[in-house]
Amino acid sequence: MQASTYAVKPSVGFEARNRRRVSACFGDFKGGNLALNGSIDKNNSICMRSGTACCGLRLDAATMGAELTRARFGVESLFRSTAKSRSVRTQATDGDIEEVTPIKHQEKSSGVVLPFVGVACLGAILFGYHLGVVNGALEYLAKDLGIAENTVLQGWIVSTLLAGATVGSFTGGALADKFGRTKTFQLDAIPLAIGAILCAMAQSVQTMIIGRLLAGIGIGISSAIVPLYISEISPTEIRGALGSVNQLFICIGILAALVAGLPLAGNPIWWRTMFGIAAVPSILLALGMAFSPESPRWLFQQGKISEAEKAIKTLYGKERVGEVMHDLTTAGQGSAEPEAGWFDLFSSRYWKVVSVGASLFLFQQLAGINAVVYYSTSVFRAAGIASDVAASALVGASNVFGTAIASSLMDRQGRKSLLLISFGGMAASMLLLSLSFTWKVLAPYSGTLAVLGTVLYVLSFSLGAGPVPALLLPEIFASRIRAKAVALSLGMHWISNFVIGLYFLSVVNKFGISSVYLGFSTVCFLAVMYIAGNVVETKGRSLEEIERALNPVI
Repeated sequence: MQASTYAVKPSVGFEARNRRRVSACFGDFKGGNLALNGSIDKNNSICMRSGTACCGLRLDAATMGAELTRARFGVESLFRSTAKSRSVRTQATDGDIEEVTPIKHQEKSSGVVLPFVGVACLGAILFGYHLGVVNGALEYLAKDLGIAENTVLQGWIVSTLLAGATVGSFTGGALADKFGRTKTFQLDAIPLAIGAILCAMAQSVQTMIIGRLLAGIGIGISSAIVPLYISEISPTEIRGALGSVNQLFICIGILAALVAGLPLAGNPIWWRTMFGIAAVPSILLALGMAFSPESPRWLFQQGKISEAEKAIKTLYGKERVGEVMHDLTTAGQGSAEPEAGWFDLFSSRYWKVVSVGASLFLFQQLAGINAVVYYSTSVFRAAGIASDVAASALVGASNVFGTAIASSLMDRQGRKSLLLISFGGMAASMLLLSLSFTWKVLAPYSGTLAVLGTVLYVLSFSLGAGPVPALLLPEIFASRIRAKAVALSLGMHWISNFVIGLYFLSVVNKFGISSVYLGFSTVCFLAVMYIAGNVVETKGRSLEEIERALNPVI
């Protein structure tokens, strides 16, 4: 964007004409939608009051601001808009920088965002599908590959996906910074598709493990760039709802894997089809991203101003190009500073906010979500529910239901409050689960309480601890560190996930399930205290506003 777009120089006679316009404005708009009083003092300054706000401007800067706003939005939209005002820096004739406050218009956007969010969510579906597909298929593929008695190799088939995801999550940030978000999605489709095909065609354990490793790398990259891309292309007013859709589609992917396993009982080699199906959305993801707009924020950071404007026009409509470009310009950091390196994440400038992101994912996993899911079948069997499918369906349905509720509340209730409610509910549910195994007075109801505690835990998790971290992190990280910081935080997620999956049963055997659940409850209470003191609310604020508040230029 040329500087002249944001710096307007008055023509000859401009000031004289606009002295009359300013006077007219004070008369015309009294008693309108926005009560406005004003005066011109002896220093040729203007004071405009609306409510409790007062903005003192020198006359030449004020008149230019009025002219700029009139030209772009019309005089009426300047005074009738109810949106939050922001400061625009305008260049005056004498070289001074003055503060002008334009008011945003509230026209209906002519842009389209939802189809591109839907394309990105194919990555979230694959994330959930690859996580869940092995649970139903493991017994059958183990017999087919001749490792039915070898639990170590079965464990490798399961855990290799998590190891690959750890690598992919760190790789995704660097790829997204270098090649852009949409091209990274297309690159990500390669290991996702090849991994699915190798697993489906595997005739040996080695091929199966390689396929799972490639699929893991793919879902690791997806876990980093899906929330990043959605956050950067979503309008501020619905960013929370669209961002939480990521978690909803992960849950849908897990349920899809469960449904895909239903024919296994009648067709033991169906497991190959289950793995092969995943290649289809991988290919659709690559094709869809070929037609999807790049993140305007990444384009602006790369200095591709005209391409950024084109992407904004596609996503939000041509009427919001100036508004969004103004936000990107005033944020400033993306164009003024080089891309951050990995070591910049640990600098005094960024470490506090980066540590919040890493801590949220650490709390998410240490709170026991995967352990509860892993152990839910045993808990339900103890309560008299013998069907694995019924147990998994109940947990999965709770997860989807809670995530759907969270999507509707994200932009109204706010991110921080949902996190507090979520971890508080998880702490209470874990305490209930622990007591159901130990209190003799509850023994007659232990089975019912165990099922109730598990369902309430998963429901509480899906309200905040599940969807919010992936949404909140791209919001609180500065543009120059966003991709790498999200990747680092998700690396913590996958590492802790891997460790819990590896050692959970050993810890249960040593300390007992009641003590382990009590430990999870304690972690949840600690998370509540940490969130209350360290997490900021981001609802209703643009990414640039959040960046200026949390990451001031030093």
